Amino acid sequence: MDNTSIITQVANPKEEESISSSPDKVSQSNSSLKKHRSRSIFSPFFCCFRNYNDYRVEPPPPNNKTLSLPPPPQENGSPPKCDQVQVLPISSPPAKFLLPEVNIADYGKNCVVIDLDETLVHSSFKPIGNADFIVPVEIDGTVHQVYVLKRPHVDEFLQKMGELFECVLFTASLAKYADPVADLLDQWGVFRTRLFRESCVFHRGNYVKDLSRLGRELERVIIVDNSPASYIFHPENAVPVQSWFDDMTDTELLDLIPLLEGLSKEEDVYSQLQSLRNR
Repeated sequence: MDNTSIITQVANPKEEESISSSPDKVSQSNSSLKKHRSRSIFSPFFCCFRNYNDYRVEPPPPNNKTLSLPPPPQENGSPPKCDQVQVLPISSPPAKFLLPEVNIADYGKNCVVIDLDETLVHSSFKPIGNADFIVPVEIDGTVHQVYVLKRPHVDEFLQKMGELFECVLFTASLAKYADPVADLLDQWGVFRTRLFRESCVFHRGNYVKDLSRLGRELERVIIVDNSPASYIFHPENAVPVQSWFDDMTDTELLDLIPLLEGLSKEEDVYSQLQSLRNR
């Protein structure tokens, strides 16, 4: 079985792509933070995104259900009059958040959500001579080797993020691949929680990371990601990064540390990120 069929079998049927196709590039305008992105050629197995034009999130319809409760029985035992019936609203059950309660060691810290593929690492089914990790992944009863390259300065970046933030790994990749990669990548226990494809919202052909489902105050959440489609619901929370594949002279993660260090001290990250975008 060739790599193309292997990959598409574990992807959504609507997302089948050729492993040999050229990566697409998407861009954001009028922003010094927003850079060109390129789609991974392994996106059907790892993360997959399509175009992200004209995304809107419709709020859920209000819950108008009501419950009629009778008033306390009257002394003479007569039934209550209709205009004495008390009408109480039935509140919707609380949504289950993706993150657990904040760890005591992270209390008071802002939350940073960090992507995996093309942000921290690049992975391929094709052998890479200088691969940092080789991860076996079982697909349809057959074990395949995934070759993983670490982005330059990723170790320093992760250790610093662990000091400054409550760190969450959030990837649109499958857990069977991303979880063992995270085990090898994060040797310091930086990521308090790991979220995978099933935690994304599939919206118009893309796996979107809905930050409102985390269970954290949005003004204290930052997402670091190479794909604008992944944070299309919350672009005002984003620190975009350039997609990375194999440039070993890349310094983007190192260059981001001072910016994120400043954001870690903000009680409202929106104003600081907006001022950077306006430059």
